[in-house]
Amino acid sequence: MNRDAFMITKQLNAKTTNAIQEAADLLKQGYVIAFPTDTLYGIGVDPFDPVAIERLYQVKGRSIDKGIPILLADTADLEKVAINIPALVQTLIEQYWPGPLTLVVPKHPKLPDVISPNHGIAVRIPDHAVSRAFIRAAGGVVATSSANRSGEIPARNAAEALQALNGRIAAVLDGGQVQHGQASTVLDCMSDPPKVLREGPVTVKNLSRLKTKPI
Repeated sequence: MNRDAFMITKQLNAKTTNAIQEAADLLKQGYVIAFPTDTLYGIGVDPFDPVAIERLYQVKGRSIDKGIPILLADTADLEKVAINIPALVQTLIEQYWPGPLTLVVPKHPKLPDVISPNHGIAVRIPDHAVSRAFIRAAGGVVATSSANRSGEIPARNAAEALQALNGRIAAVLDGGQVQHGQASTVLDCMSDPPKVLREGPVTVKNLSRLKTKPI
C-alpha cells in the first residue's frame, strides 16, 4: 500500500488479542496510527523515519515550523531521543512521570531534522497502560501529535479520532476515553530559568512547589 494514498482506516480494539501489536507493526512499517494517551488521543509515527514524520505533518495540516513531540514507554527510553539531560529534568521526571508534563530537552543527533526546527525535542511518558504498551511494542519511542487536523478540536476517544482522520491514517487503536481531555503542560528545560510554554493539567503553581524552583 502506498503510505501517502487515501486508505481505509482500521479500527483496532486494544482489548482484542494482538491489536496493540498490530498497531505497532503498522507504525514500524511507516504508517500513521491513532492511539490513546492520558491527555488526548494522538497520532504517532516512528521518530527516526523522516518520511513518516513528513506524513504526520501532512495528515495534521501542521506547519513544519512546529516540532513533533515524542512519547516514551519508560524512563530508560529517554536516552534514545535526548542527550545532556540536566539535573532539573531528572527531578521533574521523578515527580511527574508518567503524567501530563512534557519537557523540552536537548535533541539526540540521530533524530531527523524534520522532527523539530531547533536543537530541542519535547518528551514525556503518558500515564496510560494501553498507550505505553503500544509505544513499547513500537520500540519505546513514538513521535506524536494530537489526533485532529490543525486548528480543530482534539479527539478524546477513538470515535472522535476516526471521525477527524478517517482515510488519512492506517488505524485507530481504541483504548477508551482519555483521562484528562486536555493537552499536557509543556516546560522548556533548555531555557534558563525553565519556561512554561503551555499550561495544562500540571499548573505553574504545581511546578513552583519543586525544591529546585524551576520557574
